[in-house]
Amino acid sequence: MSTPAPQHCPTPRELDDLELLLNGALDPIRTFNEPGSPVTLSLPDEVVTAAEEAGEVELVDPEGLPLARLSTATGALEARSHAAYGPFRRLHLTPAEVRATHAGSVFVPVTDALTDHELAQLAGEQRVVLLALSGAGTPDQLSPVALIRATLAAAGHLPGASVVVVPLAARGDAEADHALGVQVVRNYAGDDPVRALAEPADQDPTYPDDIAAILDFDRPEPESRGLVLFFTGLSGSGKSTLARALQDKLLEQGRRTVSSLDGDVVRRNLSAGLTFSREDRETNIRRIGWVAAEIARHGGVAICSPIAPFDETRQQVREMVAEAGGEFFLVHVATPLEECERRDRKGLYAKARQGVIPEFTGISSPYEEPQDAAVRVDTTGRTIEDALSDVEKALEAAGLLDLGP
Repeated sequence: MSTPAPQHCPTPRELDDLELLLNGALDPIRTFNEPGSPVTLSLPDEVVTAAEEAGEVELVDPEGLPLARLSTATGALEARSHAAYGPFRRLHLTPAEVRATHAGSVFVPVTDALTDHELAQLAGEQRVVLLALSGAGTPDQLSPVALIRATLAAAGHLPGASVVVVPLAARGDAEADHALGVQVVRNYAGDDPVRALAEPADQDPTYPDDIAAILDFDRPEPESRGLVLFFTGLSGSGKSTLARALQDKLLEQGRRTVSSLDGDVVRRNLSAGLTFSREDRETNIRRIGWVAAEIARHGGVAICSPIAPFDETRQQVREMVAEAGGEFFLVHVATPLEECERRDRKGLYAKARQGVIPEFTGISSPYEEPQDAAVRVDTTGRTIEDALSDVEKALEAAGLLDLGP
């Protein structure tokens, strides 16, 4: 009896790469992890072990739909199905389909909203294909959906223009991204001309009203963006107290929608059944991060106050929030262990010292102090109002919240 292939859901970037591998857009790259290729796939250790035994791994979308099988022996990809849902899915065409339908066109790669100046450069063209390179990107770029919407709006200003969506992901390496982009665009254009547009560096860009409205919606001012305030620190450090005080102040202002994701409350309602092992604690933080990112995606403020002792997991939450288009603001409540243990209102440190509570952060399990906190607060000997003022000043300096009356 053969061993069933394990399933694995790739990251958004890897899913974009998978689509382009399967439709030939990345040719001559045919699969993940080819020597020297920037198109990579990372698998968890447990998936690697199971895949080696089965001879392959099944790659699925976030809902579990099988998309492809990847051979562990040869690295070959075999398509199983195609993504059927998602905004503007109808505009996701293969290079072969585009070359057959749009032969004789001028192909224009689009990575940002087209300006008045750029549209003027295309005014005389009879047939234009705007290739919206809309894969998973960096936080300062337009979201993929907004880029497609802006590109469709631009096509409305160019009679005879068509839009094709190409989910080409950014890798954070400008040179590699450019080379891969040139390769992908050429596969779509075939022998037809490719025209790169440029905005003069010495003038501020202007946009048609319909494109400007899309930009305003996708790139709101900092004080209106979704925001995740993430308080981390030892048990008893005062992080939950500060988080609640800040939440109360925001609710009293009535300017933003606010959701609280306190560590203990989340454990009762979202993470019931998880233990305090390192693996389960990381799972708990990732759950908090996912919910917080969804709140930020819709413009809300999420206030989180778990211990979150491990840097790797905090970074994963930061990435979730960035991918959702939100701002991540990390507060390290750096009250020393001695002071936290002196307070010990719940008697947890005493139980940890007695060995009753295993893997207790600060006693028998490490706390990795963040090096990337936006603000560091020690609550020792301070009132709540005084300690919270450090956080408020940092938020106002960053332009994320106006906490004035």
